[in-house]
Amino acid sequence: MKTNKIKDSENRFTITPEEPDDLFNLRRTIEIGDNIIADTTRVIKQDKEFARPDKGERVKVRINLRVEKISFDDTIDRLKISGIIITSNNESIPRGLYHSLGIKINDTIILEKERWNENNIKLITNSASELKYILISMDSEETSIAKLNGTNLKIIPNIYSGKSGKRYTANQKNEIQMKSYFENIKKSLDIYKEEAGIKIIIFGPGETKRKFLNYLKEKKESYENKDLTLVEGIETSGEDGFFVFLRSDAMKEMLANSKIAIVSTILDNIMYQINKGEKKFAIGINEIKYADSLNAIDTLVYSDKVFFEIKEDEFIKMLNEIESKKNVKTFATDSSTDIGMRVSSLGGIIAILRYQIN
Repeated sequence: MKTNKIKDSENRFTITPEEPDDLFNLRRTIEIGDNIIADTTRVIKQDKEFARPDKGERVKVRINLRVEKISFDDTIDRLKISGIIITSNNESIPRGLYHSLGIKINDTIILEKERWNENNIKLITNSASELKYILISMDSEETSIAKLNGTNLKIIPNIYSGKSGKRYTANQKNEIQMKSYFENIKKSLDIYKEEAGIKIIIFGPGETKRKFLNYLKEKKESYENKDLTLVEGIETSGEDGFFVFLRSDAMKEMLANSKIAIVSTILDNIMYQINKGEKKFAIGINEIKYADSLNAIDTLVYSDKVFFEIKEDEFIKMLNEIESKKNVKTFATDSSTDIGMRVSSLGGIIAILRYQIN
């Protein structure tokens, strides 16, 4: 979550959620009566003489909205916030109108509260130091690139080498094609090169990954100071390579302190306990509630599947109460990775406990 306190105001923060965990934290931070300044669109009715009465023009506008209702919009990757417009930068949109905002990952808003408490500040800043990873899954024919932020994986379109053409000898052709292939991959990577806290991880079968790593190291103006890492042992390329990597021991070792590695370890721990007949875990909303009543929860992981078992407002209240207890860690996941799908298959909510309970 990117957050910045606005200098001229004690009560305003600029906030940009970057992963599902951030949207959950934003959902728990925004309260009825808060103000949100955001860019949105709204239909403005035409007053022209011959205009159809139901015809309107959709225009971009910046509004200040007084929050009256907030909820997830079907999934956990979009927040729906409704309320009354306080001000706008378009004179055709007067104050007092009702409006709904949709906030997704990478949308930026300004949140204003009468008073920010310690828990509010913690919720919007606790993921600011999380490293972001660019995963490159490649071979000599295709490359897939994805940004791993927390437990969210965003994949961009594949890049292909295109092994065709008869104008050159085999060696000349291969060299020219490989150079063009690497240049196209680099162009896709360049959208991330200005971001701070980025680590680039390259894997896949064969030697192409090593050649591309050397190619990036030669581009001193762009990647000399970037954290570039090569991973061996992932013999699958393309999008499938991401899911192989994210389940590998190499991922847990390299990304040991990342959210996705922590959640993966929690899932493996629970599977191990099930096989051993131990019970230092809880699965499903009923077991979680019981474990919470005994203050036994150490770490909690959830996905949007949990909303099939409990109402959203009730769950948010329960989550706030659990996290307010000493040293309880919580993680949100989504279906963009195998990790999130595994959590959903276990009822949408799991926990590691401090001690075994019946």
